[in-house]
Parts: sequence; structure tokens; C-alpha cells
Amino acid sequence: MAGRRRVTLSDVASRAGVSVTTASYILNGRASQMRISQEASSRVREAAQELSYRPNLNARSLRTSQTSAIGVISDHVASGAYASQMLSGASAAARASDHVLIIGESEGSRGVEDRLVEELIDRQVDGMLYLTLTTSRVKLSPTLRQQRLVLLNCADESGRFPSVLPDEFGGGQTAARALLDAGYGEDVWIVGEDPDLFAFAGSLRVEGIRHQFESAGYTPRGVVSCDWSVVPAYEAVGKMLVTERPRALICLNDRIAMGSYQALAEHGLSVPHDVAVISFDGSDLASWLRPRLTSVAIPYADLGAVAVELLLSGQAATRRLPMPLQAGESI
Repeated sequence: MAGRRRVTLSDVASRAGVSVTTASYILNGRASQMRISQEASSRVREAAQELSYRPNLNARSLRTSQTSAIGVISDHVASGAYASQMLSGASAAARASDHVLIIGESEGSRGVEDRLVEELIDRQVDGMLYLTLTTSRVKLSPTLRQQRLVLLNCADESGRFPSVLPDEFGGGQTAARALLDAGYGEDVWIVGEDPDLFAFAGSLRVEGIRHQFESAGYTPRGVVSCDWSVVPAYEAVGKMLVTERPRALICLNDRIAMGSYQALAEHGLSVPHDVAVISFDGSDLASWLRPRLTSVAIPYADLGAVAVELLLSGQAATRRLPMPLQAGESI
């Protein structure tokens, strides 16, 4: 005979006619944080008693636990190459504090995301990390806004929640400084800016680049606009090279740099003797390109670790982590 299904927090909330979040706050003694009425509190407790609801004793509050769980909600990030580094850093930091990660991926669906949040609430996680594949601004659902939450690789439109982000502006300055220090001030082109697709990370990188060049008395020659991928970059740079001969290219990610390498080679130009190239991401691709690509790295593992530390400490801070220069042979 099949075992009886365990009564969940969702069952209690449904019986009491309240949200899962409200039920969680009441049963965890945190009703005062949400201005919950006494009548609603009574209904939830009665429903829990009637259903013989038994909380998960392995999930304890941050105030008392030595071993507990942190929920992770992502869009498309969990299976990505960069995401694995963020999750590795987060997992290591969680283990160091006797916590584990429970990871759910929404694939960009708000409905799936809401169900994942409710499932994590049912599991009585001590807090949640919200991750995005690309650095961006996000609009959080009402359910998420009621959770103990730290944003990873993204920022809330309202600015209410703590977040951990790469310092894209500082990274842009680092890329520009590397070229300037090597004597490249004139005929420098930026490749990849597309405000409609990458307004958050891309615009900050470009601002940092322009600021550093202007501080040194120079201005980038122009922008080769294209999607942040190999083929669009190859096509856009190839078209630019018909009429222009740049001294240096600042590619806004490593895939753009790969396409740029191919376009330069087809026009008989070598890296770095004819054209210097610098990029962003610090991905494995940068180390495989020949000559090896100089790239401003995103500290993915550190982002994940710092996000967990912020969540566990309860600090209401936003952290922007430095993007270090990963020196190659392309300048």
C-alpha cells in the first residue's frame, strides 16, 4: 500500500485561505513582520492542527541552525557554463556555514518561478538567492518580495533588496587602462554595444571605457554595434574593416572577440601586431584563442560566495566585485 502523502505548507495555506508565505510566517513565529491579523493567524494554526501538519525539522531558522538549506531560484542559469562557477562558489560558502543549496530553474516562466518559490517555502529554507543568466535589472514577483532574499548577478528595479554584481563600470575602466598603458589611445573601436539587448552590463562597460579614455585625453573612435555572439561580430567587424583600420578593438565579450579575430585574419591583419584586442568575461574561450586573448574576467565564483555570505549575515548591502584583468597576448 502506498504511503500517505506528507501534508505540506501549501495544504495548510489552502485550508486556511491564505498565501503560502503568510502561512510560513505564522507557523515560524514571524507574523509580526507582515502585519498579519490575529484572525488569520488563528485560522492557519487551526488548519495545521486539523491536517496534522508536521514541519520539516531539518530546516531550521538562521537564528538557531547549524545545518540548514538555502533556496536558489534561477532563470536559465543553473545549466550554463558561467552559472556552474557561481553555484560552485555559493555552494562552497554554504557548506562552510553548514548549509546546503536547493536549486530550481524557471526557464524564464513566471508561473514556474512562483511554484518554485512556494516549494522552497514548503521546505522552509532559511532564505533564497535569485540568479539571472545575464547581468540585468529584474522585476520581482510579489511572492519573492516577501522572502529573505539576495539577488545574484542582477539588481531589483526598486533597489530594495541586497544584490551582488560584477563591477561592470570598473571593468570597463580596467580594459581601457590596459590599452592606454600599452600606448593605444587613438583609433580604438568598441565592438558589441547593443542597448536593446544588453543595456545593463554593456552600457556600464562602455561608460567605464569612455570615462577612462576621456580622463587620459582620448575618445574611442566609434562603436561597431552587433549582437554579443561570434557570427554577428565577424560580420560587423568585417564590414567595418572595408573602410577603417583600427589600432585596437575593445570587444564587450569573448564571443565577440572570437568573431573579430576571424574578421581581422580574413582582411590580412594579425593580432596584436596590426590590431590589439581586449575583451570581457575571462571565459575558457579566451585561453583557447591564439594569440591568447587578454580579457577582463567576471569573478563568478566570488559572486556566488559573497551572495551566500550576505544572505546568512542579514546585511542589506549591494556589493560590486572587481573584475580582474586576465592577461593574454592580444595587446
